[in-house]
Amino acid sequence: MSPGPRRLEEPRSARVRAAPNGRPLAVDGRAVDAVRESWLVEDRWWTGRPIRRRYWEIVTADGRNVVLFREIDSGRWQRQR
Repeated sequence: MSPGPRRLEEPRSARVRAAPNGRPLAVDGRAVDAVRESWLVEDRWWTGRPIRRRYWEIVTADGRNVVLFREIDSGRWQRQR
């Protein structure tokens, strides 16, 4: 019997310095070396709490892979790993 779905790491607040177009330049004091990809998620639009986020998968200058997102409505940044 399968143990069921595995929960992903909970998002944590992130300090992000971004370009005017939204591209992250630094995350928690670490320079961004490369952006691997970016995508938009719009989900639960039919509920009272829709999700609208711009995700970024980046590599920091010290080689860390990070997935972060910006809440479109609030402007808050969070990181997932």
